[in-house]
Parts: sequence; C-alpha cells; structure tokens
Amino acid sequence: MRLLIVEDDPVLSDGLQVGLTACGWTVEAMTRIEDALAALKSSAFDAVVLDLNLPDGDGLQVLRFVRERDMDVGVVILSARDESRDRIGGLDAGADDYVGKPFDLDELAARLRAVRRRLLGRSRPALTHKDVTLDPKARLAWRGEQDLPLSRREFAILEALMERPSAVQSRNQLEERLYGWQEEIGSNAVEVHVHHLRAKLGSAFIRTVRGVGYTLQ
Repeated sequence: MRLLIVEDDPVLSDGLQVGLTACGWTVEAMTRIEDALAALKSSAFDAVVLDLNLPDGDGLQVLRFVRERDMDVGVVILSARDESRDRIGGLDAGADDYVGKPFDLDELAARLRAVRRRLLGRSRPALTHKDVTLDPKARLAWRGEQDLPLSRREFAILEALMERPSAVQSRNQLEERLYGWQEEIGSNAVEVHVHHLRAKLGSAFIRTVRGVGYTLQ
C-alpha cells in the first residue's frame, strides 16, 4: 500500500513511518491539514492514517475531503480522542476504522490490511493469480510450492497488479506504489522491475498494453 500519515507529533510520526515501511509499504507523512490535502490532490494513496488534533484544525476535514470526492482511499483515524462519542462520530463521518492512542503498531498494520481488503472486495488475506501467491503481511511469495524470491519493489509491483488483475495500470500508477512523494524516480525504473519479474515468472505473466501500461496475462 501507499500510505499517507497525518500526525503532528514528530516522534510518533517517525515511528509510524519506520514501522509501516518495514511492512513493505511506501509511507508519506504530513503534519498539517493543508499539506495533507495538497498531497491527496496531487498523488494517489491507498490509505490515510489520520490524527484529529492537528495544528491547523480538526483532522475530520481531511476525512470529509476524501469522502466528498468519493476517493478510493481507506481512512483509519488514530487519535487520543477515544471516548465512545468520538469513535461514533468518526465512523459516522466515513472513517473505515478508529484506533485510540496508545496503540499497538502490529494491530494498526493489521487493521490497515483489513481496510484495504474490504476496499478491493477481498476477504482472504493472500493474493493468488494462476500459480503465484503473495502474502502481503509476511511479504512472501510462492510459485506453486516453491518460494519466489522478490525484491521489495518487485513485490510492490506484483502486489499492485495482482490486486486488480484485470485492470491496466500505468507506469505512473506503479511508480507511486514504489516511491515516496519526493523521492527521485529513475526514468525506466518500472520497466527494469517488470523485466526482472518476467525473468522469474515467465515473459507471458505480465502483459504490456502499448501506450497504456501493464496488466496480468
């Protein structure tokens, strides 16, 4: 997943970035509502981890922005405002989940994976296409009964394609899964990783739609 963290506590924000990046996700962090809205306008995210008490207002503004535009983005509120009325208000406003502080990072990661599965219409945690299986939690892959060694970015591309096997995804869409908001992107980075995947999976597993992008065969 590509995650946006909106949290003004620098220690907590850094911890979330490190912990969720270790789960294999690309993570961006913002401290203010206006920066979060700018990021959502200019880039695609799979989920937002959203604090409510932010320096420039109530984080529910970010939630409303996402829902009013019908974005395909999961929102998990992470807040010290943990009374029952706060949880009810956040969920009724459109949040997919609500986690109170203090929290367990592994539980938050599991909730994010569950939110993503619901958005994709999946109930099973594993992704399967033909004889290839991915476990997003463990970051492991198999082909048949054999382990399939993948780099972090090879895994990210294959995960993106297997989440929507019938969809064609552009190079820009895949780049957003691989790199952070301000990271420098190599001019042919996606093509290189797709080439490596084809060497491991066979040239026919990933199909190029000329001028558009990639999809699974």
